[in-house]
Amino acid sequence: MNFPFYIAKRYLASKKSHNIINVITGVSVAGVTIGAMALIVVLSVFNGFEKVVSSLFDTFNPDIKITVSKGKTFSSKDLDSSVLASAEGVLHYVEVVEENALLRNKNRQHLATLKGVSPSFEEVGALDTMIVRGTMRLQRGRANYAVMGYGVAYYLDVDMNTLENAVSVYVPGSETSSVMLHQAFNAEKISPAGIFSIQQELDTKYVFVPLRFARDLSGYNDDELTSVELYLERGADAEQVIQEVKAICGEGYTVRDRYQQEALLYKIMKSEKLAIYLILTFILIIATFNVIGSLSIIMIDKKQDISFLWNMGADKQMIKRIFYFEGVLISLIGATAGLFLGFVVGWLQQTFGLIQLNTTGSFVIQAYPVRMQAIDFLLVFGTVMITGFLATIYPVNQIAKNYFADKYFIYKK
Repeated sequence: MNFPFYIAKRYLASKKSHNIINVITGVSVAGVTIGAMALIVVLSVFNGFEKVVSSLFDTFNPDIKITVSKGKTFSSKDLDSSVLASAEGVLHYVEVVEENALLRNKNRQHLATLKGVSPSFEEVGALDTMIVRGTMRLQRGRANYAVMGYGVAYYLDVDMNTLENAVSVYVPGSETSSVMLHQAFNAEKISPAGIFSIQQELDTKYVFVPLRFARDLSGYNDDELTSVELYLERGADAEQVIQEVKAICGEGYTVRDRYQQEALLYKIMKSEKLAIYLILTFILIIATFNVIGSLSIIMIDKKQDISFLWNMGADKQMIKRIFYFEGVLISLIGATAGLFLGFVVGWLQQTFGLIQLNTTGSFVIQAYPVRMQAIDFLLVFGTVMITGFLATIYPVNQIAKNYFADKYFIYKK
């Protein structure tokens, strides 16, 4: 067995000459334990929220979105729709027209984004599980219907229980300079068929309507589009499909996957996670000052033992390694205990949802979400061990330097 490690282990486990030293050592281990546990719990909660937000946007956003690189609209004739729709891995091909619109109902009004989609969108079933009132219906024969977000319906005070619930939709027309409302805007009425609820930002922004309704209201041609959305088969290689779609579309179009469609959101979430990791790491560094104090007191307490080892032939490096191992053991025990407790807390929250979110009314989740990842456990373990080792170097070197300069240790062998 490694002799310095053996002595360090005995020093850590043995009873000290003063009980206060045992207390300080216990406080050092507890500080590292709590720091490691806090790190893994908070990172796991951030992972949980990231997964929840991602799943909400993944429900709304298509697997692949195609837009024109320059300008706003393009002709569907410029894209080989038949080739795109039949590309390997593509399950649904949806044509889209998006326009900002003013919606009015009685004496209420609200600005929203009108999203006109082709009939194939209903086959996707993206909003089916998110409908909270009414049904997912956009067109039946010549009749047009709207499916709006919960926030839009709230601001407009839409009543799904009445037959006369048509909402007026206004989109800027070509005569935008006119002071008369009916001349400055193209206006149509449409009846809401359903209300969906996904996420507050989406619920207060979008209203789904048939593609033909959006084109007519916006004054677009029958082949004019603002984007094309592709939904892939389960298990399809998204990256491979994207490369194929880019080759089909050419350089004049931008092809984005789900991550790229919400790139800013994902960057913000990663930045927040990094920020909280750095803050908690700083707190952990402060907690490791207990390790410095604990090692300093242990070295003072074991002054006579160090003298005996010195006179028995131990050199400076061996004696210093004893206390290096002492600090590493304190960090190792604290890290292991902290990760174990963090796992237990995370599992309990994940399984039973013990800590509830302080929300009123219906919400997508009721308890704090938790998603534990192995990479976070490795990251926290490495952080604790590195900070613990760095906290060990200074006191060992300084106190050992003073001891070896003391004539008390210098005897002729």
